[in-house]
Amino acid sequence: MLYKFKSRAAADLVMLEPAGRRLLEVLGREPSPQGIFECVDLPLLMRQIEQAIEQEEAMLALAEQEAQAQGQQIRRPEVTLRQRLWPMREMMRRSHAEQHPIVWGV
Repeated sequence: MLYKFKSRAAADLVMLEPAGRRLLEVLGREPSPQGIFECVDLPLLMRQIEQAIEQEEAMLALAEQEAQAQGQQIRRPEVTLRQRLWPMREMMRRSHAEQHPIVWGV
């Protein structure tokens, strides 16, 4: 399944099901085949994305420190949460500035 997010303020954003599901979970939404992010909710949703990114980066930094202390290395994810979610963060920023909602599955 694909998630195709649309807004009049930005180009369509397509995510594979695992990435789309993770995005919706980060935002406290039930993964569903269709939905909407209302303009009024976008500032809070952008902060939630930023907090999730910061939390993942802090966890990775701590894991690296612990591994170095033991003389080991950790395997970092090939694609971080920042890379996966930043395009949506930018879509939200543009949509909020132009007062357009973001929809998917419609």
